[in-house]
Amino acid sequence: MEEQAIAKDAIRFPCASCGGPMLFDADTQQLKCAYCGRLQDIEADVSEPAEHELEGDEGGASTDWGLEQIAVRCGSCGGESLIPAQQTATICPFCGSPKVLPHAQEQLIRPESLVPFRIDREDAAASFRAWKKKRWFLPNAFKKENTAVQLSGIYIPYWTYDADTASSYSARRGDYHYRTVTRTRVVDGKTETYSDTERYTVWRSVSGQYDRFFNDVLVPASGHYDAQLLDRLGNFRLDGLLGYKPDYLSGYIAERYSVGRTQGWERARRRIDAMLEDDIRSEIGGDEISGLSIGTQVSNRTYKHLLLPVWNAAYAYRGKPFRFMVNGQTGLVSGEAPRSPWKIGFFTLACLAVAAAIAWFVMQQQG
Repeated sequence: MEEQAIAKDAIRFPCASCGGPMLFDADTQQLKCAYCGRLQDIEADVSEPAEHELEGDEGGASTDWGLEQIAVRCGSCGGESLIPAQQTATICPFCGSPKVLPHAQEQLIRPESLVPFRIDREDAAASFRAWKKKRWFLPNAFKKENTAVQLSGIYIPYWTYDADTASSYSARRGDYHYRTVTRTRVVDGKTETYSDTERYTVWRSVSGQYDRFFNDVLVPASGHYDAQLLDRLGNFRLDGLLGYKPDYLSGYIAERYSVGRTQGWERARRRIDAMLEDDIRSEIGGDEISGLSIGTQVSNRTYKHLLLPVWNAAYAYRGKPFRFMVNGQTGLVSGEAPRSPWKIGFFTLACLAVAAAIAWFVMQQQG
């Protein structure tokens, strides 16, 4: 397939036996010759990735990717990737468009670590087939057919952030209490008295301090993907990070980051604030909380830049395009798929029928 040939040309490491391209093999975690099958070890760097001060400059961050490349930008979707300097033609790995043109090279921060691919192309395709069989509302014809997809192995850029937080909070906590009250009602024209249980809320003011350290808040540095698809794909295990080596990129494509580290921190801060609010609400407890006010000081902010493996794919069903991704480390699938209006309609009718049956039963019991 064309995309496979392009992927093999992405970065070349010549084989010592036949001169063919050595590509990174997800199964063996070695370089493997595409022609003779010779394997070559990669000396993995398992040292702890360095953390960089967010407030500092980029003077200590490397921009050398260890290989001669040019940057290209897709004229359709705007995606930017790196290809070998000698390669003159390609297709966009993000949307499949042939409108790919050379783009001015910028000295961007090179990732210091990455998670290598552990799911190969065949396993990624198998994960997609298993995923679509489990979707309830997909058309049966789509589930059964062998969907033609264009799979591209891409290293997606990410930022991770660490930070210490110290939060002061105040709120009103409401706790439910219950009491027995006497009420009256008219039954068959007669007034009768009965006992009922009434709920009331006791409110009290609360305040406190909540400290938490956030480690590796993961934020995509790609601006060319559906954010929801990437979020649903985010079960990466960062304990599998290795020091960056160009060998791992051989046979794959690396995307350049389009979300800067400062912009990435703004997204991470929103996630941190949301997690802090959940934590503090749990800390306060009670049945209701009102007037919650949180003031947070953040210190010791650090970041890392890394690459994570993703199989990106586009396919068409009855002329309409869809996309899906496969986590290149775990095999988790996140994607779009066609829906069957018949199945959705039948499901809706079934839900309405069940609701009507329950309402009828309740009315019978009360009558």
